[in-house]
Amino acid sequence: MLLISWLCLGSRYSVLLKGVATCKFFAVRKKPTKRKEVGGFFRKPTAAVSGFHILHISLKKVDIVVDVLVTNPNPIPIPLVDIIYLIESDGHKLISGTIPDAGTVRAHGSETIKIPICLIYRDVKDTYDDIQPGEIIPYRVSVELLIDVPIIGRVSLPLEKKVETPAPYKPDVDLDKIEYDRFSLEETTASLHLKVENKNKFDLGVNTLEYNFTLGDHNIANATLSESTKIGQCGEGILEVPITFRPKDLGSAVWDIIRGRGAGYSMKGKLEVDTPFGPMNIPFSKEGGKEQVKERSRN
Repeated sequence: MLLISWLCLGSRYSVLLKGVATCKFFAVRKKPTKRKEVGGFFRKPTAAVSGFHILHISLKKVDIVVDVLVTNPNPIPIPLVDIIYLIESDGHKLISGTIPDAGTVRAHGSETIKIPICLIYRDVKDTYDDIQPGEIIPYRVSVELLIDVPIIGRVSLPLEKKVETPAPYKPDVDLDKIEYDRFSLEETTASLHLKVENKNKFDLGVNTLEYNFTLGDHNIANATLSESTKIGQCGEGILEVPITFRPKDLGSAVWDIIRGRGAGYSMKGKLEVDTPFGPMNIPFSKEGGKEQVKERSRN
C-alpha cells in the first residue's frame, strides 16, 4: 500500500516537473524573440539638404539659410541634439558654428530644419586674400546632425552641398551729360544721362532709381524713377532721367550755365537692382564736374 502511494506521488511529481520544464522552455524561447523585435523596431533617421536661400544681400554681408529635411521613421519623436556646420571655399575655412537643441522631429514624420548663416565679406576677405570684390565665390557647406535615437543611441548624419554667392562690388554712377529740351529762366526741361558701370561678374537689373540732384549748390531734382534696365557683367548702361526746374531760382549758377562755364553738381541716391542671387539696394554718391548746356535737337 505504501509502495502504491509512493509510486502515485512520484508520478504526480514527475508530471509537475515536466510542466515546469515546459514553462521554462517556452519562457526561454520568448525572450530572444522579444529582444529581436525591439532591436529592429527603431530605425536610423535620414536627412538631406532640401534648399539653399539667400535672404538678404548687401555690399557688406549676405544672409543665407540652409534647409535640411530630416525624416523620422520611428513611432516616437526624436530630439535633435546639435547641428554642427562649416563653410569653406577652396580649402579655406570661412565660418563654422554649432546650433544646440535644434528641436524635435515628430514620430513617423519629417521636419525641415533651417540653419541661418551670415557671411561678412570683410571677414571672408581677411581669411581668403584671393577673393576680389565683384566675384562669384564657390562654397562648400558641410552640416552634421546629432540625433538621439532610443535603443540605437546617438546617430550622426553628415551632409554636404556646394553653393555659390557673390561678393558684390558697388556700381559706379556718374553724370554723363545734361541735355536740355527747353531752356528759359521761368522753366527748363532737361534730361540727366546717368552712366552706371557694373563692376561685378554677374548681371544687374536696375528696377528703381531714387536720386537727389544738385546743380550749383541748388537742389533741382529729387524723385524716384522706375525704369527697367539690364546692365551686363562688367558692362555699362545709361539711365535717362527727366527733370524740370526754374533756372531763375539758381542764382549765379544759372549765369555760369548760360555763359558756357558750366556749374558743379552733386548726386546722391539709391539703386534697387535684381541679381541672380536676389535683390539689392545700392547707395551712390557723386560730386564734381562742370556741366555745360547741351541743347537737344528739336528734330
